[in-house]
Amino acid sequence: MPLPIEDYAIIGDLQTAALVGRDGSVDWLCFPRFDSPACFAALLGTEEHGRWLLAPAGGVRRVSRRYRGDSLILETTFETEDGIVRVVDFMPPRGIDPDIVRLVEGVDGRVEMRMDLAIRFDYGRMVPWVHRVADRGDPTPLSDATEDGADRRAGRGDLRAVSGPDALNLQAAVPVHGSDNRTVARFTVGPGQRLPFVLTWFPSHHAAPAPIDPLVALDDTVTFWEEWSSGRRYRGRWEEAVTRSLLTLKALTYQPTGGIVAAVTTSLPEHVGGVRNWDYRYCWLRDATMTLTTLLLAGYTDEARAWREWLLRAAGGDPSKLQIMYGPAGEPRLPEVELDWLPGYEGSRPVRTGNAAHSQRQLDVYGELMDALHQARQLGIDPSQETWRLQVALLDFLEGAWREPDEGLWEVRGPRRHFTHSKAMTWVAFDRAVQAVERLGEEGPVERWKSLRDEIHAEVCAKGYDADRHTFTESYGSPELDASLLLLPAVGFLPPTDERIRGTIAAIERDLCEGGFVRRYRAGDGEANHVDGLPGGEGAFLACTFWLADAYAMTGRVDDALKLFTRLLDLRNDVGLLSEQYDPVAGRMLGNFPQAFSHVPLINTALHLDGQLLPVAVGRRDR
Repeated sequence: MPLPIEDYAIIGDLQTAALVGRDGSVDWLCFPRFDSPACFAALLGTEEHGRWLLAPAGGVRRVSRRYRGDSLILETTFETEDGIVRVVDFMPPRGIDPDIVRLVEGVDGRVEMRMDLAIRFDYGRMVPWVHRVADRGDPTPLSDATEDGADRRAGRGDLRAVSGPDALNLQAAVPVHGSDNRTVARFTVGPGQRLPFVLTWFPSHHAAPAPIDPLVALDDTVTFWEEWSSGRRYRGRWEEAVTRSLLTLKALTYQPTGGIVAAVTTSLPEHVGGVRNWDYRYCWLRDATMTLTTLLLAGYTDEARAWREWLLRAAGGDPSKLQIMYGPAGEPRLPEVELDWLPGYEGSRPVRTGNAAHSQRQLDVYGELMDALHQARQLGIDPSQETWRLQVALLDFLEGAWREPDEGLWEVRGPRRHFTHSKAMTWVAFDRAVQAVERLGEEGPVERWKSLRDEIHAEVCAKGYDADRHTFTESYGSPELDASLLLLPAVGFLPPTDERIRGTIAAIERDLCEGGFVRRYRAGDGEANHVDGLPGGEGAFLACTFWLADAYAMTGRVDDALKLFTRLLDLRNDVGLLSEQYDPVAGRMLGNFPQAFSHVPLINTALHLDGQLLPVAVGRRDR
């Protein structure tokens, strides 16, 4: 049975990441990339679907966790009747042969420990062929080991597990043996002892990589994260929370390309026991735009530039074929498949890989892309002529496409409609293009773009606004509300002082807030929802709640903004992480974890409240 979502912590090496539970079990790990098939999938099933446990063999009185300084090196301390032991988990960002390193450190007394390693390739489906590596040379079958599984000469147990294209090497500081298709060990650790374990992935058709020195790898990893963290510019009131969120965004980075995935996991439910279980191990253009500006404001120009280049590569080609998401390297095809052998997190099925939403039309991404590149120019990333040519091509397509319906920000799996937020973001696209010509010296048909900008603005105000209820609505002619409307003043569509904005905020407070948190739209608990066509409810959307805090600040309700922001910060788990959603009734996190779309607005709200956000300069926003 997996733990509550908030009981997990992330470690990563900038190519992939793992989730480690408070119980000392690695329950989720995909090698060698974020979107690779998992070799530990207990998170979505049981321990039989793969995990790696390192924990005291007996009872545990207390568990505490922390990250070592400003890093992704996780320290879990177990207090038992016999003493105290610490497990240190990290993934060295070496760029080759990805590893997970686990150090068992004796702190006080003598503690008996157990290791239970169940490798299950292909999301828990494949039990590997496991061999002992004799003298770090040719493998010998595990069954040929001594009776208790110990390698007497080396005083340790080194194994190799192979299944299809994947292979894992285990370096273990203690003797190990096989039992029921697992690799297990019992050992005792005393004060000052440090016992390392290393699991390294490599393609099964390649020679095994040379073993790493785990203690040298620890020192190198400490140095890497200390140097990276020292580059942050933010030094405001919420430095700890902002730094941890920045580290989380870095952990979600696929270093070879600069892409940032939305989350480490797939199929963690938005409604426990329901079907709203999606694969978030991909890169959304929408997240790209928000993340790029956030990284720049925080001082991480290299990461922002790499993310921009990823975005430009992914968006290149026929503008009509622009997708809302891509694979970590920019892959366009993300076929959605259901894994019927996995029972799902707390019975939430189906478990999915891939994401069919990649083929949807979401017009807002054009505005978000244009806005991100505009912000990048203002923040010092010089554009190339190739960048501007791509932007002009996107605008040429958008001139006709903006009038069409789409699936919208929330990726509805029902009929397309004219979403108010989508239309407003097409306004953003033309507005930023006008600014690029008038203020930044680019060339383009600025008068035509001005005309289109004004036409879109007038239509949204006429068709997307309900004058009787004093609020913008989810889509043209709909009575429903949508929390994305909170972004209208943030993108400059109307000033925060406009009564239509104030009325929309009041309507969202009235109709979409529950327990002080914001739902993205009304989602029923029974029949198919009016927006996404799926049964069952969902939690409050954390990004939307951060947007409400921003809206409060922009409209002068600073005390309300601070109170809401503090409430959101209190939702973070003990190591500062957030999922996608929160259930205010059950008091638990929901959705994929950790979620970039929650940590980005956390940073932005902190910057906003500390007056460190870039002012939005737009045209005709007073209409």
